Amino acid sequence: MKGARNQERLYSYPQLTSCRGSLSPWSKFNRHSWSIFHRRQHSARMEYRRKQHGVGIYVHMLDTWALFHDQPIVINDRQAAPAVHGVEAHNCTRREDQIRLSLLAVDTHGYTNAAMSIAKLLGFDLCVRLRQLSERKMFMARGAAPPESLERLVVGKVSLRKIRDGWMELLRLIASIRQGRLTAAEAIARLGSAARGDPVHAAADELGKLLRTIFLCDYFTIPEFRREMHALLNRGESVHLLQRAVYHGRVGVSRGRRADELRAISTSHTLLTNVVIAWNTMKMQDVVDRWKALKHPIEDHWIRRIGPVHFEHVNFKGTISFEIDSYADALIQRQPKLRARRV
Repeated sequence: MKGARNQERLYSYPQLTSCRGSLSPWSKFNRHSWSIFHRRQHSARMEYRRKQHGVGIYVHMLDTWALFHDQPIVINDRQAAPAVHGVEAHNCTRREDQIRLSLLAVDTHGYTNAAMSIAKLLGFDLCVRLRQLSERKMFMARGAAPPESLERLVVGKVSLRKIRDGWMELLRLIASIRQGRLTAAEAIARLGSAARGDPVHAAADELGKLLRTIFLCDYFTIPEFRREMHALLNRGESVHLLQRAVYHGRVGVSRGRRADELRAISTSHTLLTNVVIAWNTMKMQDVVDRWKALKHPIEDHWIRRIGPVHFEHVNFKGTISFEIDSYADALIQRQPKLRARRV
């Protein structure tokens, strides 16, 4: 619990500063994944870019650059389940007076039609940057005539009957997620390709096709929306460089063999990454405050495009000492003292 609160303090800090918080709302975020190399872990798979065995770390990032959720995953598996799970796990902890996340930007590997349906029913939009041109096609309800300007783009029909037949069971699935009976990742895993023929899978898949069509209409006709979504995804690539600088080498032979150890490695690495981002944000805020005191002109759109993920000035190797005595109670969960019973 202490670690979770410390993590929340770090990713909440950029929102409190004027150089980051006043320029980006909380409702937008993206996700990205990277890998740590570990051959002896049972879930390790070959990383296709570096040709080495590793375990994936799936991270969610706010548009203020702070990381707010992480989880170990299996490389080369479809990433729609951890993408939706991370958002729902974060939103379910928000109070009524706190803003919940409403938009998730992902790449092609992080979406399925069923995942888009579940995300929408959970209260946020799954926006995907599609790689293949063949996937940038639209679907319409069976019996509806498309406009002449879109006839060449419409390649499929959606069965409204399948959506009606599986609608109530799909709502029960969403209710089970909200009540904590199963996670969003487990729900999406049940609606994979092996579930074809199931009414719930058919309803989620058909509804996802309609949602993807609505998204593509916004994507192609609203330049500001398309530019903002690409900016969110590019920020994730910038954070990759920082994460690889924080983590170097390999996991030890005796480390990371259990799920709880992998979770500890993932969370610790995310915590250190947030420390660097918070430190850079603090230094950026000092410069902004100093320039404002000197009446130096500052363009807000300049600050918006400058990310606190540079690390050339940070020494990641060597011995680092911290004065933690003043913050021991906030960082360490102490065991309550037991009074000796008198006989």
